[in-house]
Amino acid sequence: MVKPTKAMKAMLAKTPGKDPVPLQQAVEILKKFGGRKFDQTVEIHMNLGIDNSQADQIVRGSVVLPHGIGKTQRVVVFAKGELAKAAEEAGADAVGSDDLAKRIKEGWMDFDVCIASPDMMGIVGPLGKVLGPRGLMPSPRAGTVTTDVSKAVKEYKAGKVEFRNDKGGNVHAVVGKLSFDETKLNENISAFVSFVQSLKPNTVRGTYIKSIAICATMSPSVRVAG
Repeated sequence: MVKPTKAMKAMLAKTPGKDPVPLQQAVEILKKFGGRKFDQTVEIHMNLGIDNSQADQIVRGSVVLPHGIGKTQRVVVFAKGELAKAAEEAGADAVGSDDLAKRIKEGWMDFDVCIASPDMMGIVGPLGKVLGPRGLMPSPRAGTVTTDVSKAVKEYKAGKVEFRNDKGGNVHAVVGKLSFDETKLNENISAFVSFVQSLKPNTVRGTYIKSIAICATMSPSVRVAG
């Protein structure tokens, strides 16, 4: 078992242990950790009371956070004609069809989000084996397969995040940077939790949100009271 470093021990001493605390207090604790030479990413981890084997209990979606995520996402778009022009004007980093698919097949993956117009899915579909494992496959439910590519590009550039529960019923997402002030982190986290709450499947029985925790790139997690 790997022993915690001196820095990690010092941070652990500031946490309330396994006891959940109100969100405002959890953010205050997280902000006090600091101590790194880079601006750490803040993440949220939620454990949901869902049955992952049931298709109607999959929790997946995307949401634009009030204050973005502190990072400009690189967006590529599969489109042609007027939609391709609209995507370029909206700020897409790369736009194409067969040519873009060829680049990706050859190993180019220098992007964070992949958007496609519906008529491009015949070209995008075969890329599933490459894009799927990286969570980059366009999806109507996530809003990345759309006729309004301009709006989608602008939303992701503004800080839209995608998520999908894993096999353990957990949802993970980036909700900002440690340099954000406490108000911005509170509002981003609250917006994300509220959105996940709104996606509660009708077939779920019992507790839906079992636990919530937030952490920075190199910090312990702090449990948040639901």
